[in-house]
Amino acid sequence: MLLLRTAALGCRGLPALRYFPAGNTRTVTTYIQGQSPEPRIREYFYYIDHQGQLFLDDTKVKNFVTCFKDKQFLVFFFSRLRSNQSGRYEEDFPFLSLCGRERNFLRCDDQPVVFTHLLQNPAGPEGSATDRELLSYCGGAEKLSVPFQPEALYMHPVSGRVYHPCPERSGGVGLVRSALAIELSSFFVYTPEQGQSGQPTHFLWGGQKHILTNELAGCFPLAKEGDEQQRELE
Repeated sequence: MLLLRTAALGCRGLPALRYFPAGNTRTVTTYIQGQSPEPRIREYFYYIDHQGQLFLDDTKVKNFVTCFKDKQFLVFFFSRLRSNQSGRYEEDFPFLSLCGRERNFLRCDDQPVVFTHLLQNPAGPEGSATDRELLSYCGGAEKLSVPFQPEALYMHPVSGRVYHPCPERSGGVGLVRSALAIELSSFFVYTPEQGQSGQPTHFLWGGQKHILTNELAGCFPLAKEGDEQQRELE
């Protein structure tokens, strides 16, 4: 893992002050990439944006050129991603990927799992339960993927962003990248009374009309408040 990261560590060893909004207050977290708080332990700090691109957190210019693109590294990193319960940087870096004696802390623009592509599942026979599509995330193709559940898609009533379940160890909720969300948006069905100004109720996929469960709404308290406010205005 260290060899895969070496080229991106030009600023390694330089102190970096990171500022994060927390409501109306701002906190500061200080770290040094590659710091060793204990003998033979190294710590690194990462950031994932809403497009599913992974960066060293202190990368000044974050774009496709500077993000990590090595599939082996991304699969290794995200397959080990867990909630950060290490007692270190838990508030500012809520997720952690452990690699031997390396602690890789992660913060995110939205969610730590970002679905980027919809793939055909090559594993199961045609027409079987395993034949359905896969949602892949964070550059890992089929090696980082979950079965696509059309009925489980959830559109946030305030931001308009689309979400889908992901592995519980990685937070349970994954963001659908905007480009993919736009492709899927044409399959949402709305009530005639509200049209697209309201919440979608169904999703047309695979020749079926799936009722949206909206179970992920419980993961977004602000979304629930928005729903209640909308009902009060009606």
